[in-house]
Parts: sequence; structure tokens; C-alpha cells
Amino acid sequence: MTTNKNITLNVLDTPLENCSCNPLTGYLRDGFCNTTPDDFGTHVVCAIMTKEFLKYTQLQGNDLSTAKPHWNFPGLKPGDKWCLCVSRWKQAEKANVAPKISLKSTNKIALKYVSLELLKKYAI
Repeated sequence: MTTNKNITLNVLDTPLENCSCNPLTGYLRDGFCNTTPDDFGTHVVCAIMTKEFLKYTQLQGNDLSTAKPHWNFPGLKPGDKWCLCVSRWKQAEKANVAPKISLKSTNKIALKYVSLELLKKYAI
């Protein structure tokens, strides 16, 4: 059996699924939680925003709620799906404000930083 080495996998070892096209997310703004070597935040966790998380990340200096039209960023609201930096998600988990995640849309690279067991606790 041959596999296509160009297929990106999720944390469940199946093809990575779309996280969100509305709002359009992903480091590459393609709807997927893909990453590249210049993505220093490693935006690979497909998270469902909550009021608590949005407030938390704003207090950490990353305001995801306010629109930034010059970056074509609409601002996020609870319920929106967004590709988060794995380090911010881990930080929020330790602070008990981590949002739920879509395992099928979370890039396998996340497993370099956090265990599948922990991610499964937050699966939708």
C-alpha cells in the first residue's frame, strides 16, 4: 500500500479536515490548521472559541476579539473555530480556560507539544 506523502494528517492519523472558512482561519488562511517553518506560533490546534478563552488570551496580550481590517481579521466571537498556537492552548489549559477542540481538524504536529490523551479531554 502506498500513501500520499503530501497529505497532512490530524492527531487521529487521518487526513486533516477543514477547521473554518467563516471566519477564514489557519496560518496560511486556507481554512486548515497547517503550519510552515516561518509559523513561529505553530497554529495547529483547531479550537472553538469561548468567552472565557477570548478574555484570557486578550489579557495575555493577544486580542482575538477585536476586528483588525488592515489584516483582514474579522475578530472572533464565542463559537467561532480558529487555528490556535499550540503553546497558547497549553497555557490556557493550565489556567483552566482551554477551549474545546476538533481533533479531526487539529494538525498532527500538535502531538510534539501535547499528548493525545490531553487533547481528547477537550474534544468536541
